[in-house]
Amino acid sequence: MKAYQQRVDDWIKTYGVRYFEEKTNMILLTEEVGELARLIARQYGEQSFKHLAEAGKVKEEIQDEIADILFVLTCLANQMGIDLDEAVERNFNKKTNRDKERHHRNKKL
Repeated sequence: MKAYQQRVDDWIKTYGVRYFEEKTNMILLTEEVGELARLIARQYGEQSFKHLAEAGKVKEEIQDEIADILFVLTCLANQMGIDLDEAVERNFNKKTNRDKERHHRNKKL
């Protein structure tokens, strides 16, 4: 993750001039999640595509939206001084401690 965070930072400084404000990036993140949700609703949900051409490259579009989400999340982490390697490790530890037995006991799974 460190390498990705650095790559995003380098890209922003080279092509993006500067980071957008955190509020702007949060709005952009919401927009990107909405775009992913639209694709998921049409590919896996009950909605249909308006045009047949829209359905043609759904996997590629989903990949692109997920990458957009990761990019904006990384921008936010960079702006707030969050080390994603550290955050991910702490999060896995939290989940492991909380859920190590929980899902195995869930009869619905």
